[in-house]
Amino acid sequence: MKALLMLENGMTFEGEGFGDEHDVLCEVVFNSAMCGYTELLTDPSYAGQGVVMTYPLMGNYGICYEDAESVKPWLSAFLVHSVSTLASNFRCDIDLQSYLKNNHIAGMQGLDTRALTRCLRESGTMRGMIAYGDHPDTAAMKEQISGFALRSHVEEVSGHGDSVYGDGPVKIALCDYGVKQNIIRCLVKRGCTVRRFPCSATFEEMMEWKPDGFMLSNGPGDPKDCGPQIAELKKIYAHGVPTFAICLGHQLMALAHGADTYKLKYGHRGINHPVKDLSTGRVYITSQNHGYVVDAKTVDPKVADVSFVSMNDQSVEGLTYRNGKVFSVQFHPEASGGPLDTGFLFDQFLRVIGGGQL
Repeated sequence: MKALLMLENGMTFEGEGFGDEHDVLCEVVFNSAMCGYTELLTDPSYAGQGVVMTYPLMGNYGICYEDAESVKPWLSAFLVHSVSTLASNFRCDIDLQSYLKNNHIAGMQGLDTRALTRCLRESGTMRGMIAYGDHPDTAAMKEQISGFALRSHVEEVSGHGDSVYGDGPVKIALCDYGVKQNIIRCLVKRGCTVRRFPCSATFEEMMEWKPDGFMLSNGPGDPKDCGPQIAELKKIYAHGVPTFAICLGHQLMALAHGADTYKLKYGHRGINHPVKDLSTGRVYITSQNHGYVVDAKTVDPKVADVSFVSMNDQSVEGLTYRNGKVFSVQFHPEASGGPLDTGFLFDQFLRVIGGGQL
């Protein structure tokens, strides 16, 4: 079926539908990864977004359920140049087309993804709409886009799956804002028992389990929409429990302690983003997926120090708090961008729990 993508600036892009062909409104963003689309599709941080892949071919190795980061795909639409009809991989469980259709995710192929990406780089991420059929009503599409408001998806993606993982001696309370499964795997393989708490859980409810540390997960959207969660993080910090935060969790902890966040023009989404460790000068290759960052000018040096920065735009990629118990990163150390470059951060977390200092 023919498909048309319209952006809020009025630009349109023609293509063909695949997956579950239904009209959809979303925030249109791009990702520069050449592979890893299974992990991308199932990353809850993409909830509400239509993701444009800059690499031209997707689907050539199918979908492997073992690689999934969540129980289902969360993005609103998958926008690509071309989809392989052949899934060539001995681990393949299902082809990409069938996977999207079975999970009611809209797809669009045949796009000029290079032109679309350049548009998003120049104008920034935008709201958009995909309509299917031979003669879409462009006037109606424009009206629907103008009336479409971006919203928080944290409650929607939080709290899915089993509540307890592993059986190790170290107890980690995971604040689930849309956690990726590999964060849990990285903790479990280091001897942790991880209990997953929904984003609505209070500090008091989580402390009843008597955790040794807190893990604050990634998640979708604007961190400033998470007022109740920010209030609970103030209590965690005040109690002095060792805490490691990733992505959205990193932003929420910063907001809880007086810093501000702002929206990037087109975000950081890909698997080869270089970040610099300011304590050593070493540069790591990281996987990233975020549209917001902490404003370095608003970080109180009496509260926290900037620990990592992006080599591309010098934005904040990590904070180390002065209480010696809390640290956070904007990138994804569990995502194997290096492939194992920043896995040491999980080891650092356990050292802090054991009485070590940051």
